[in-house]
Amino acid sequence: MGRLRACCSLRRLLVTPPPQAPPPGHPLARGPHGSPFSRLFSSVSAAAVVAPHDARDSGFGGSAYWAWIRAAAEAAPAPAPPQEDEDEGLARYIPVKAYFLSTSIDLKSMQADHGSDIVPPSTRSLNYIALRYSEFPAEIMDIGVKDNRFCYRYVVVFQYGSAVLFNIADHEAEYYLDIIRKHASGWLPEMRKDDYAVVEKPSLTTWMKGGLDYIVLKSLDTDGIRIISSVLGQSIALDHYIRQVDDMVEEFTEINRVMEKTGNFTMKRKKLFQLVGKANSNLADVIIRLGLFDRSEIAWKNANYAQILEYLREEYELNQRFGSLDFKLKFVEHNIHFLQEVLQNRRSDLLEWGVIILLTIEIAISLYEIVKDSNMIS
Repeated sequence: MGRLRACCSLRRLLVTPPPQAPPPGHPLARGPHGSPFSRLFSSVSAAAVVAPHDARDSGFGGSAYWAWIRAAAEAAPAPAPPQEDEDEGLARYIPVKAYFLSTSIDLKSMQADHGSDIVPPSTRSLNYIALRYSEFPAEIMDIGVKDNRFCYRYVVVFQYGSAVLFNIADHEAEYYLDIIRKHASGWLPEMRKDDYAVVEKPSLTTWMKGGLDYIVLKSLDTDGIRIISSVLGQSIALDHYIRQVDDMVEEFTEINRVMEKTGNFTMKRKKLFQLVGKANSNLADVIIRLGLFDRSEIAWKNANYAQILEYLREEYELNQRFGSLDFKLKFVEHNIHFLQEVLQNRRSDLLEWGVIILLTIEIAISLYEIVKDSNMIS
């Protein structure tokens, strides 16, 4: 009787449809392939369905049916661990956004207002500060979550007007930009933006690997954030200055077209001096304030960061773009010198005509006196 109940129980187990895959988050749900138990049970259930009719109809107590089920279970291949899926799961995608807000940001006042969020500097550089904000309340961060740097959002602010945001979504960026705007001056008519991404993949065989608008790193820390921010901040600011110089080139091109048609130009001396000041200030900002050719102490101390810096500078073509900017500024400078000479010649001509008029008046007065004296004598 006991054997009959056992047989009936096992028969109900085998004729029961295979269980559905556990929902995500269930302890038995391990990746896309499920748990080992669920995979084995599915194989046994499938074998029971396709078992030969003669073995199935001979009664569960028969040795043929049980031998078939046991053979099917033993023959089921052991599923290989999804190594690639696990590696991909370890990779983390970090969005990066670069903004150029203004021509100057007061870092001292910003540091005074947000001192608790400042990341301690690792170099003596004074043209930027890095701030770190938590994604979780302070109570949660105090229990150990703070050791995970992906629980933080980083904001790197540069004195020349750029800001680079790490691990911050598009709809959240405006909140952090408003914090920076309170300490900015020299507002731009249009804010410039550039998107980038960092993928941290510990299983990467090399230290870094480049891609289209992203970089894959074996590990990302605060020094890596500083290195990436320095290049992105310089690049987005360089775009602004290139546009400024392009506008000046277009203006001088239009002046040359008018001179070609009329043989004259109507630019005032004050306007020319403004263009001279603008060209000189742009060149000074690019070389001095952006620090385009300054040495990075972080890259100097660590070859891995030097590799990242060199790759990003080449990726964003900083040297080539500065060369193009310098060539355009030389064109502007050549036109400025030419127009200055023309204005100077105009001024010389005016002075010459003034001298001629004064001499003419003096001669006229002398003749008048001579005629007057002659009349008195006669």
